[in-house]
Amino acid sequence: MTTKQRIIQVGSYAGSPSANDRLAEGYDVFELWKHEDRKAALAQHGKGVTALVTSASYGATAELMDALPDLKAICSWGVGYETIDVAAAKARGIQVSNTPDVLTDCVADLAWGLLIAAARRIGQGERFVRDGKWGQIHGSIPLGMRVSGKKLGIVGLGRIGEAIARRGLGFDMEVRYHNRRQRDDVDYGYEATLTGLAEWADFLVVATVGGAQTRHLVGREALEALGPKGIIVNIARGPVIDEAAMTEALQSGKLGFAALDVFEHEPKVPEALRSGDQTVVLPHIGSATYETRLAMEDLMLANLKAFFDTGRVITPAE
Repeated sequence: MTTKQRIIQVGSYAGSPSANDRLAEGYDVFELWKHEDRKAALAQHGKGVTALVTSASYGATAELMDALPDLKAICSWGVGYETIDVAAAKARGIQVSNTPDVLTDCVADLAWGLLIAAARRIGQGERFVRDGKWGQIHGSIPLGMRVSGKKLGIVGLGRIGEAIARRGLGFDMEVRYHNRRQRDDVDYGYEATLTGLAEWADFLVVATVGGAQTRHLVGREALEALGPKGIIVNIARGPVIDEAAMTEALQSGKLGFAALDVFEHEPKVPEALRSGDQTVVLPHIGSATYETRLAMEDLMLANLKAFFDTGRVITPAE
């Protein structure tokens, strides 16, 4: 009988089709989330554990790593890893892996769904029909904005940002982007400042990484530069946008529309964003298709297996 490798699972993978079951089938899983006193549980069960699985929702703090003296690998489900203390992991020689690429297309698709829904007032139109107002009151919903041929600005031209940009070309758009540094391997226009990109764009899509380095990157100045007809789309991380400044800009008419899949204090969403006709709001479902969630699950498990088989993960976090 083969002895299963022991791992620690920080939290349940409720959003994945079968990750919990597959982990339990292949490994001796210590389910940390079921223990109220995590410190005591780790002290009792953490010795000898070399691998930990988590996600951006649960993260992995330096304190958690310190409680696991033998830890060598952290395998995360999802592309974002801002809640994992990567610096602390590197200092300890702990490998950190994520699941890039496999969710790129679905997140890019959703960004475009949000953009079109905002520009064409799809959410407002659906509510109008569902509420029985069509034909019952004079007039209809306000006119929307044409999408084709407009100017698309992208904040963060990584894997997902580039996939969003390619889709923009299919809508005959001019595409520009803002990054920490200009890329020499793409033909899209580069804007050295975020405010400059916002002033130029009709649509501004936020696709940058999360974390402390990008918190409130999109603030009042950029939001107001986008203007009273501008539309901002966020499929990155909620804290990248200053949510209070965005809400104020929408209410004052200095910003036209916001289409959001992520929020600063999830799952809490301000009433002003939930109830207004200037917003489209979704519950962080960028990767929420069966195909993509299964691919994320597969890659997380492949990273874990590779670590135990070879000592190296397949997709180390960049």
